[in-house]
Amino acid sequence: MEKNLDRKTLVISKDEGMGVVAVADDVLAMIAGLAATEVEGVSSLGGNITNEMMSKVGPKSLNKGVRVNVSEGMVKIDLAVVMEYGYSIPVTCGKVQDKVKTAIENMTGMTCNDVNIRIAGVKLR
Repeated sequence: MEKNLDRKTLVISKDEGMGVVAVADDVLAMIAGLAATEVEGVSSLGGNITNEMMSKVGPKSLNKGVRVNVSEGMVKIDLAVVMEYGYSIPVTCGKVQDKVKTAIENMTGMTCNDVNIRIAGVKLR
């Protein structure tokens, strides 16, 4: 049973005797971000210039460059990725999409129907 608890949290399980299991959007973003950065050829997640500047003055966030949208029980992930120079963008992005989709679905039981990737930069080795 999936329903919205509030704007940033989704209930994925409700048992009358045990209580409620809810997952925050930030948790979904963290799962997606960790999965994406495990793929060879991905240097880091990237955001816009404001996010880049803020990361230098504040603690780095694992969900920087990740946007989550949950609608009707379906998860949509938008990632901004910084690639390593020399890796194939289409091949690496395909691996990222597979890894993120699998991680979200295995860890939450929710269906991830979209993993959109924007290349935010290329890092020289």
